[in-house]
Amino acid sequence: METTELELKEIVRKKYAEIARQDPDANAASCCGSGPVSQEVYNIMTDDYTTLEGYTAEADLGLGCGLPTQFAQIKKGDVVIDLGSGAGNDCFVARHETGPEGKVVGIDFTEEMIARARQNAETRGLHNVEFRQGDIEQMPVSDGVADVVVSNCVLNLVPNKREVFAEIIRVLKPGGHFSISDIVLNGELPDNLRQAAEMYAGCVTGAIMKDEYLALAAEAGFENLTLQKQKAIFIPDDILLEYLPADEIANFRNSGAVVESITLFASKPGGSQKLAFEMLNVAAVQADGACCGPDGCC
Repeated sequence: METTELELKEIVRKKYAEIARQDPDANAASCCGSGPVSQEVYNIMTDDYTTLEGYTAEADLGLGCGLPTQFAQIKKGDVVIDLGSGAGNDCFVARHETGPEGKVVGIDFTEEMIARARQNAETRGLHNVEFRQGDIEQMPVSDGVADVVVSNCVLNLVPNKREVFAEIIRVLKPGGHFSISDIVLNGELPDNLRQAAEMYAGCVTGAIMKDEYLALAAEAGFENLTLQKQKAIFIPDDILLEYLPADEIANFRNSGAVVESITLFASKPGGSQKLAFEMLNVAAVQADGACCGPDGCC
């Protein structure tokens, strides 16, 4: 029987509630922090936050797949919304960029994550960082309040991504923009992987095709789509063996299907075109052959 959207959300909620209660070291070697832990010595997806100003070790649960706040062009005084804010790591990096005159709002589906993030903010006396429990498909935020939206390896966990993009454009000010790191696919995953609830909560089989992902952002009304970064993700055999026999792993390796981490920028129409073109010129495009512009992606 096919899992419903509500059932998938409950899988994710329970898994991330469990993560919120455990040691961050237990997350760092797994797929987006929440799937089965690999015995390989390297980290599968996460990038290194430790060099970014505002980084807070206690808030880093090893759940990301990129560094969206590094690319988000956040300015002093901006209002920033972080979707799926977890224990608050991206919010604290964003707050360093906004300064005390700005505001950062983290939204998370999981009560345990909200509690942990609030504790981290209160411990550091960050009174302009707020955490709200809610569904990013129906954000507890008014229309047109945010200058920037960021998110790190979260939209892939949401069944209705079209609704999330619609909500992002709703809460952004005219000319506002997002920078989102996420997991996408080039090629089809084996059915066993796509149907595995544990791997779904670990983010890989919640992912969709990259072209479809970009199309959803464009259909929502965003412009200036720019792939700021992309990298292929290697899933170790010891994780794949949880879901596939050895011969199917070999077929998967030979299929050409690739799991990728991307960081996508796009802007809401209505603001100054200067920002959009500055973004295209200044953004560090850190991908082999990655390029997008106002007319779409290469």
